[in-house]
Amino acid sequence: MQGTRTAFFLGQRARVLRAIRSYFDACDFVEVDTPLMVPSPGLDVHLDAFEIKDTRAPRYLITSPEYQMKRLLAEGMPRIVQLCHCFRRNEEGSRHQPEFMMAEWYRTSAGIEEMMCDTEALVEHVARTLLGTAVIPAMGNAVDVGAPWERLTVRDAFMRYANVSLDDVLPSEEKFYELLVDKVEPMLGLGKPTLLYAYPASMASLARLTPNDPTTAERFEAYIDGVELCNGFGELTDPREQRARFEQDQAQRRKLSKPVYPIDEEFLSALDRGIPASGGNALGVDRLVMLITGATSIEDVVSIPASRL
Repeated sequence: MQGTRTAFFLGQRARVLRAIRSYFDACDFVEVDTPLMVPSPGLDVHLDAFEIKDTRAPRYLITSPEYQMKRLLAEGMPRIVQLCHCFRRNEEGSRHQPEFMMAEWYRTSAGIEEMMCDTEALVEHVARTLLGTAVIPAMGNAVDVGAPWERLTVRDAFMRYANVSLDDVLPSEEKFYELLVDKVEPMLGLGKPTLLYAYPASMASLARLTPNDPTTAERFEAYIDGVELCNGFGELTDPREQRARFEQDQAQRRKLSKPVYPIDEEFLSALDRGIPASGGNALGVDRLVMLITGATSIEDVVSIPASRL
């Protein structure tokens, strides 16, 4: 019985991967393959990397292929996509694995709106390819992933679902994430997916600030039946601003007694050479397979989960 169940989910996973590739192929994206072992895994305060010891210089398994893919944008590639494994320490549960698959794509002459539309079209394409309909089982509550999806600002979401003003929550990021996880996220993407956007500028990560509202960033996350599916940006391309953010992240990691990873100087050099205005998105493939198939745990849709190694 278990073997039949495993065969079903892995068969569906293979179909999802083919559908993702067919979507990007039809949209003239070039599939690329960047290194998994890198000099800097990213400086996000909330992510911890696996260090590779047996190397001449410090190396880490990627938490995302972002830096290397953006270097390809600087080399003149206008539309690129990658399906690869990423690695994050201390992440294991029904929706997390320390090793997981990401579909990450970037395109020039694009911003947050184009990336949100890409996300809608990709997920609907996968659903229709596998199920013949845009309605997916998700986490037990059927969701129609046909475009357009709900667009909701972070500020409006906190008022609607947590009954608090964002101004009263910030600058405490701890309180922000507590309310996001406990009150807001479970209510997002019910019936129709939700695109949560206009994150506070302090949480911009690698996103540029919104031109007409510098208190927010061009960052969005998509939710389906309460599950976060992706994290997308209108990309920051200013090397000075990016270095300043990296240094702030290093200081924050040091303050929290977390490992302080190096700044990726090659990535900053690429920004200095010039990257056109671009949009990017990172989508969790394992979670998409879960939502499309109605699985209740990521362990169901990966070949061998961490718990069985």
